[in-house]
Amino acid sequence: MTFELRENEDSLIVRARGIDLFRYVHRPVMAPFEAPKPYLHPVRTLAGDVVTGYRPHDHRWHKGFQITASWVSGQNFWGGGTYLRGQGYVDLPNLGTMRSLALSAGTGHGRAVITEDLAWHTMAGEHWIDERRTLTARDVESDSWTLEVTTALTNVHDATLMFGSPGTQGRELAGYSGLFWRGPRDFTGGDVIGPAMGEKGDWLAFVGTHDEVDRSSTLLFLDDPEAPCHWFVRREPFPAVNPSLAFDEELPLAPGDTLSRRYRIAVADGAWTPERLSRHVEEHPW
Repeated sequence: MTFELRENEDSLIVRARGIDLFRYVHRPVMAPFEAPKPYLHPVRTLAGDVVTGYRPHDHRWHKGFQITASWVSGQNFWGGGTYLRGQGYVDLPNLGTMRSLALSAGTGHGRAVITEDLAWHTMAGEHWIDERRTLTARDVESDSWTLEVTTALTNVHDATLMFGSPGTQGRELAGYSGLFWRGPRDFTGGDVIGPAMGEKGDWLAFVGTHDEVDRSSTLLFLDDPEAPCHWFVRREPFPAVNPSLAFDEELPLAPGDTLSRRYRIAVADGAWTPERLSRHVEEHPW
C-alpha cells in the first residue's frame, strides 16, 4: 500500500486509497483555556467516514485524538477547569501548552511515519517536559487501517512530576489522562466491547453509527502490553476512550527519567463483532 503525505504550514495530511485518513495539526491556534496542543482531526475510515469529534460545545478542549494530561503536579495540560478535592472543577491559571519544536515525516515500506519533538510548558512559562512522539499509519486492509502512537515523556524539571487525574483527586470514575479520543456526536450511546470504566484489559473497542450515510464504524484500541492501563471509557453523555496514565493512583516521574507508552488503534468500516475483534488482535501481535 502506498501512502501519500500532504504538508501544510500548520498540519500534515496522510492519505491512502484516495482518502485523507487523518490530519495532524501540529501548530494549533486556540484559546489558552483549551490548553493548546497538537491533535488529529478529522480521522477517517477507508470509506471516508469521520470518527473523531472536534471542539464540541460541552468540552471545547476535546479535539479528535490528543496526547495530554489532566493533572501534572497541579498543572493542567488537558484544558478547561481543574478538579480539586472537595471543591470540584475550578478555573485556575494553570493551563499548560505543548509546543512543537521539530517535525519530520516520510513514507515507505507500507507505512507513513510522523516524528515530532515537543516541549511542555506551564502557563507561567516553565519548561517541565520534553516529548518525542511518533504517529504511524500502516496495515491498510480491505476494511481497516491502523494508527500506532508512541510517546516518550522526559522530565526536564528540577523536581519529581506527579501525573494524576480527577480520579486521583477524588472524583469517582473520572481518571482521564494520556492518549484521549473524543468521538463524533453521532457515536453517543454507541457500543463498548471489552473492559468497563476503570477496568483493565488488553484491548477495548467502540462501535458507533453515523448519521446520514447508514454506516457504522469501529475503533479498536490496544493498550501498551508493557504497561497495562485502567480504561476510561464513556458512551454517554458523549463517546470517549482513554487508556489512562493515572486512573486512580498518581504516577511519579523523577527528574531526568522518561515515561514511555505505545498504543495501536485499528480504524475499521462496519460494526465489528467480538469474534472479529479478537481475531484481528491475534493476527496483529505487537
